[in-house]
Amino acid sequence: MPTPAPHKTAEAFLEAYLRELGAVAGRSAYTIRNYRNDIGAFLRWCRERELEPLAISRQVFREYLGELKEAGMAAASLTRRTSTVHGFYRYLQREGATERDLLHGLAMPKRPRRLPKVLDPGALDRLLTAPDVETPQGLRDRAMMELLYGGGLRISELVALDVGQVNLGEGTAIVHGKGAKERLVLFGEPAMLALERYLAEGRPALAAGAKRGQGCPALFLNRFGGRLTARSVQGLVRRYAVAAGIPADVHPHLLRHSFATHLLDGGADLRIVQELLGHASAATTQIYTHVSRQLQAELTRSAWERLAEESLESGRQRRRKAAGMG
Repeated sequence: MPTPAPHKTAEAFLEAYLRELGAVAGRSAYTIRNYRNDIGAFLRWCRERELEPLAISRQVFREYLGELKEAGMAAASLTRRTSTVHGFYRYLQREGATERDLLHGLAMPKRPRRLPKVLDPGALDRLLTAPDVETPQGLRDRAMMELLYGGGLRISELVALDVGQVNLGEGTAIVHGKGAKERLVLFGEPAMLALERYLAEGRPALAAGAKRGQGCPALFLNRFGGRLTARSVQGLVRRYAVAAGIPADVHPHLLRHSFATHLLDGGADLRIVQELLGHASAATTQIYTHVSRQLQAELTRSAWERLAEESLESGRQRRRKAAGMG
């Protein structure tokens, strides 16, 4: 194991580490700058407390993280800083600056679980009915959003669909999800009806825009008769959300979130929802049960507030009548 010069400081090792990251690991200047800031901040913190960075313990680093947390640093930033500093200490061990990895076994700060947003039934209905179904594009967009919601599709799965992959009679579609895994998607009557009308009236009109002899097999076509792109779908969904007066940031994946949550609200089994979404693990689907419970709590609270207000108003009316009779 190489032995460093006795006078070599942690700061000098940091400069050598950053040079290695750039020359050997090929890290960008932006990444190296972030590493310099994160690691340098910890080294300064140690020096201010008269601690030798080359002889600290995990407990010292935990105290450092605790101060950052109290100062309001976000969990994601704490996780990044932990990873960055720990990488430096592994380098110190390799270089012989320390006999062991001083931060070995340090647990990463837990990131708070972010629950996916969903559309309530009223907002969902306004979004789905926003397209003008008297136009080919409107028929396409209505069918597109009905299928996104009704089948719980990812946007990549939607735009990759070909006409031959959809069975209207059975209300099914074959999609290729993450990792090229094939799965059967089920969708209900609203999506079936919207797709049926789009295929009969909307798609032929859009297909007419294609150059002669260049028929496209895609289910959803753009105005030139080619395959609709994911970016176009994102833009269309946002536009209809604005038209429907929905203030939240609405994107196609929000329809998939809503599909899963509404199924669980309706009593669907978690394993069935997992299969419909194409999740490899039930743990991924599990998060929607938390969303479902949260929505139920909000609806219950709103109902109690409404009942309380009605009760107060009823009391006011009785008091006004009593005062008039007096």
